[in-house]
Amino acid sequence: MKNLFYLLLLVLTLSSCNEYQKALKSEDIAAKYKVGEELYNAGKFSKANRLFEQIIPQYRGKPQAERLMFLNADASYQTGEFYVAGYHFERFVSAYPKSSKREEATFKAAKSYYQLSPVYSKDQEDTYTALEKLQNFINVYPESTDVTEANALVKELSFKLEKKAFETAKQYNRISDYKASISAIDNFIIDFPGSSLREEALYIKFDSAYQLAVRSVEFKKKARLEAAEAYYNAFKKAYASSTFLEDATTKYEDTLEQLEQYNTKS
Repeated sequence: MKNLFYLLLLVLTLSSCNEYQKALKSEDIAAKYKVGEELYNAGKFSKANRLFEQIIPQYRGKPQAERLMFLNADASYQTGEFYVAGYHFERFVSAYPKSSKREEATFKAAKSYYQLSPVYSKDQEDTYTALEKLQNFINVYPESTDVTEANALVKELSFKLEKKAFETAKQYNRISDYKASISAIDNFIIDFPGSSLREEALYIKFDSAYQLAVRSVEFKKKARLEAAEAYYNAFKKAYASSTFLEDATTKYEDTLEQLEQYNTKS
């Protein structure tokens, strides 16, 4: 029985391949549509795409065009061709604004751009695009069953932008560009006031101010030590139980000792 099952499976596979090859070479657009839809329903999205792409121009303006364009976009989405899928879904939405598939197409277009969003360390142009598309979906379809997922994706992408801004500031600290680090931290706090990374950001701001002060030329040193003292106090006030507090306090005490020398001189 097992051998018979595999034999039947082989026959069906070969038959399907032959049918696909015939449709691919055929001039009959109806045959291509039929086989393409069968392949799509069977999960063979790449093959379905090849057939759909051949016949879309011929079906333009016909009743079948709406379904064909949606299936073609979705087949691209299912195969991970997200640039292509996003483009085709948006064309579908534009061409068929009253379609029952418009909501799904709008969401999948947005998800296509979400899939294209790179790791935080790379350029985030696609992340900004994805956020725009997802927020547009949420605004247009606030009652959609997909809104919960869309909000989760927005939160994930927003944190990626936070992480990039934070790591940029942190990198300035690592390479000893302390003025740039302080400036980048200030921008980060303005842009992401409720960030979960704010605690470490304020510590890095203090550390950068301290390192800048102790490395300063003499005539700038006192003012920079005083700035570091102020940043420490702001950090401690906000995060009195911080895991960074012990290290920060050691540097703060050194800051006070150095400031005391200036007070003694005066």
